[in-house]
Amino acid sequence: MSDREIIIPEAMKAIVERAGYAPAVKVGDTLYCAGQVGRTPDLQVIHDPEQQFVTAWESLRSVLAAGGCSFEDVVDMTTYHVDLAQHMPVFREVKNRLFPRGLCAWTCIGVSELAQPGLLVEIKCVAVRRAR
Repeated sequence: MSDREIIIPEAMKAIVERAGYAPAVKVGDTLYCAGQVGRTPDLQVIHDPEQQFVTAWESLRSVLAAGGCSFEDVVDMTTYHVDLAQHMPVFREVKNRLFPRGLCAWTCIGVSELAQPGLLVEIKCVAVRRAR
């Protein structure tokens, strides 16, 4: 029996079919989440930066929940940003509103582009489920 469990929230089945990757893989108490972005349910990029960032965080919350975790279980996070300097103030405000501050290691990287034109951020993390 494998100790790997593929995690696919119901709302993400379309992206799994289209792109062929798992939103997360759970091994023991550790959940490895693929990068989450701000798209509509029909996979269209959200053009308003603030709403795109909120949706990316909510997508991450959904993946974590499907794997039995929450934001409080995140131990390591990497965010990838297009136009980092331009969008960081809004991204940071959204992050501070939705994600608990100071609970995980965070690496923030500026990139020239992401998987789909118009995407401004991708949030990738590792969570370890705490005893409840």
